[in-house]
Amino acid sequence: MITLKAALFDLDGVVFDTEGQYTDFYGAIGREFVPEEPNFAQLIKGRTLKEIYETWFSGKKEIQAQITERLDIFERNMDYRFIAGVLDFITMIRAAGVKTAVVTSSNKPKMASVLAARPDIQTLFDRILSAEDYAASKPAPDGYLKGAEVFGADPAQCAVFEDSINGLRAGRAAGCLVVGLTTTNPYDAVAQYADIIAPDFTALLGHPQFACVLPKTR
Repeated sequence: MITLKAALFDLDGVVFDTEGQYTDFYGAIGREFVPEEPNFAQLIKGRTLKEIYETWFSGKKEIQAQITERLDIFERNMDYRFIAGVLDFITMIRAAGVKTAVVTSSNKPKMASVLAARPDIQTLFDRILSAEDYAASKPAPDGYLKGAEVFGADPAQCAVFEDSINGLRAGRAAGCLVVGLTTTNPYDAVAQYADIIAPDFTALLGHPQFACVLPKTR
């Protein structure tokens, strides 16, 4: 049985209830620019903007510029609502001595929008790692391996909190304890890659399987 040293959180769909907003945004982008791919909004989840451009819009600088401009406006005006229970959950694990980090495929301009809207998240996390901090995005394990490294932890001492399939696969590939939230994908899809499954953080607050890996406090 491990004792948890660090908790590594994806951002959208895990800390913030934003995945539905992104699905709508990228659904519209897909219909306009990639009409032959009806599942475009799902395919790009967990991917960096750079990877999206390289995969679907390579060499199309004008389209990339249009999408970037629209995305910047969209992210500045998003509703950054917290996922149910996440504030109490992070408070609980930090009180137990667990380090916390955001590990996201979002880039620094997006994170600037997040911090402008929600400056309080800087009090929730010891580190915020964005797309520029590692070579390959999810489903590659690089981000979560970096998250373990910054806290001097073995990946097996880290819990990953994810909602996307690419993110869950990244946590599994990194060798972390994977906690899957069904905020974006159905239970059966998440269950293939997660060690613990919950609908949101309210269900994790008293979850016996998670409680047993927390450091014991006196």
